[in-house]
Amino acid sequence: MEFNVKSGNPEKQRSACVVVGVFESRKLSAMGEQLDTVSEGYLSNILRRGDLEGKLGQALLLHNVPNTLSDRVLLIGCGKERDFGDKQYRKVVAKTITTLNDTGSMEAVCFLSELNVKGRDTRWKVRQAVETAQDTLYTFEEFKSKTDSTRRPLRRLTFNVTTRKELTLGEKAIEEGIAISKGAHKARDWANLPPNVANPTYLAEQAKLLAMENEQIDCEILDESELKEMGMGAFVAVSQGSDTPAKMIILKYNGTDIEQKPIVLVGKGITFDTGGISLKPGDRMDEMKYDMGGAASVYGAFIAATEMKLPINLIAVIAAAENMPSGKAARPGDIVTSLSGKTIEILNTDAEGRLVLCDALTYVERFEPEVVIDVATLTGACIVALGSHASGLMSNHNPLAHDLLNAGELCGDRAWRLPLWDEYQEQLESNFADLANLGGKGGGAITAGCFLSHFTKKYHWAHLDIAGTAWLSGKQKGATGRPVPLLTQYLMSRSEN
Repeated sequence: MEFNVKSGNPEKQRSACVVVGVFESRKLSAMGEQLDTVSEGYLSNILRRGDLEGKLGQALLLHNVPNTLSDRVLLIGCGKERDFGDKQYRKVVAKTITTLNDTGSMEAVCFLSELNVKGRDTRWKVRQAVETAQDTLYTFEEFKSKTDSTRRPLRRLTFNVTTRKELTLGEKAIEEGIAISKGAHKARDWANLPPNVANPTYLAEQAKLLAMENEQIDCEILDESELKEMGMGAFVAVSQGSDTPAKMIILKYNGTDIEQKPIVLVGKGITFDTGGISLKPGDRMDEMKYDMGGAASVYGAFIAATEMKLPINLIAVIAAAENMPSGKAARPGDIVTSLSGKTIEILNTDAEGRLVLCDALTYVERFEPEVVIDVATLTGACIVALGSHASGLMSNHNPLAHDLLNAGELCGDRAWRLPLWDEYQEQLESNFADLANLGGKGGGAITAGCFLSHFTKKYHWAHLDIAGTAWLSGKQKGATGRPVPLLTQYLMSRSEN
């Protein structure tokens, strides 16, 4: 889809549709009032009859509005003006996109970008509109023999800004929104793929292709035999039950002085999680293809950052494996030695994500990172704690935690911080090894983070548990692309400092 930005009057737009907002109760936005004046009260007369109250998400499509050059005018309900904030703005943009796409308006000029959103500037409004539009139109139909294609889909959307001085800002926002959307879509595609396609070998091949297409990106793949030889006993314990060998994927992007320490993103890439010998229940086990959501989001954020050519050095590490039960699989009670030298008693083979991550987190020490952020669909306990609204955040460095929380608030992909107190560490004690891979029922998301913290002593580190945010179930079943926006916003903010 094509996006543009311009500055002009609504009545002078030669377009298939012009979009303006209406607040409760039937209060036209500034651009709506301008259209109403030009059309000699046409809009206000319709509103007075009760066709649209202005409630959030309402829509009314008008044809042949007098004294205008546009074929249609779309009125979008924005709710109460005093309550109009980030969430409401995204909702009205999404409603606009679905309405335009369903009614044959193949292009439109949108004046919602001029609405006042508290604390947000033009750059934020245009970028969020682009991301919301792309997210709304996303589909995954690669494996359908017949697709429900829209006959006259929306192809071009132009955002209006108040002054010509803001055109450059708007164009920059469009570039950013397109890059972030591209990364989020790639993350959704990866996660939505069936597990018989998106296995560790497939992920490695995709990473190689990405590096071939961009001379600023280097790619290195470590095979399972190499992982074993290096001493990654925890990682290999997860993958050894599968016929598909594990891969560690390392992508490097150098966008600034090579002397600058890199930011490292580590993604859990369990391409299918049966639970291993500690087998999961059959109900909704198909959704365990999403257990590589951390890897998908790290890959997506990496793509977004390289598309924007951010002036940072960035490394993405993906720990890819399949957790399967077999005669070769790890058992509850096994003790393995991690790359760090710490021994781990495996109490439950379904607590496998922390096993691949702990070796990956030790491995990245060699990069002497500025910060390390790992992303994982790690625990069902995080869903119990936070639902699907926020990712769980744990960190050993307060400034890093604050930066991530602020990035999430800014882009609408929020996280909530959980503690890493010493009291929780006691739950990981083992009679037979240095650590157990399970801390019991209480505080499961936190004890998982505590486990990972044992392997992150040498750098500033944050952990994002995205078990509740990476995908949706039910009728809307599918990957969300989160937390690509959060990670990318963090990288953008770091690059601007």
